[in-house]
Amino acid sequence: MIFATVGTQGQFDRLIRTIDGWAGAHGRTDVFAQTGQSSYQAKYIRAERFLDPTEFRNRVENAALVISHAGMGSIITALELGKRIIVMPRQASLGEHRNDHQLATAKRFAEQGSIKVAFNELELIDLLDQVQVTNDAERIASQASPTLISTIRTFIETGDVHKHP
Repeated sequence: MIFATVGTQGQFDRLIRTIDGWAGAHGRTDVFAQTGQSSYQAKYIRAERFLDPTEFRNRVENAALVISHAGMGSIITALELGKRIIVMPRQASLGEHRNDHQLATAKRFAEQGSIKVAFNELELIDLLDQVQVTNDAERIASQASPTLISTIRTFIETGDVHKHP
C-alpha cells in the first residue's frame, strides 16, 4: 500500500492531484491519501481529509511507501518506522505555505540520503515510476541523537547550523 499525506496545515492539491493521476494511469488501487483541506476530489485513490494520530501511524506502519509534504512529523514517523519516503515540499510562491522552510527541510534530508525528494510534479511522477515498493528501508531511532539535538540547539540559539558548540 502507498500512503500519501499532506499534514494538517492547509491544502496541497498539487501533491494529491499528481498522485491521483499517476495511480489512475498505472491502475493502482492501493493508494490512500490524507488530503487535509483539499479542494481537489480524487478520482482513483481513496482519501480522507484528516486522520487521528493512531490511524495515521497505522497507515504509515502498513505502507510500503509514504509520499508526503516536507513536514517533520510525517518524515520522522516514516523514517522511524523504516518506510521508504518520497517528499514533495510545499512552495510559498504557489500559495501552499507561508514560507519555504519545507524546501530547506527537504534539501537537508535529501543531502543525507534519507529520503527521495521531488521538487515538482514531473519529478514526483518519475520517482513513483522508479521506486521499488518494498519494506527494506532502514529505521531510525525513536529518540534524537545527541549530535542532532546539539545542532538544533545551536541553530535555535544562533541561527547557524554550521556552528558547533
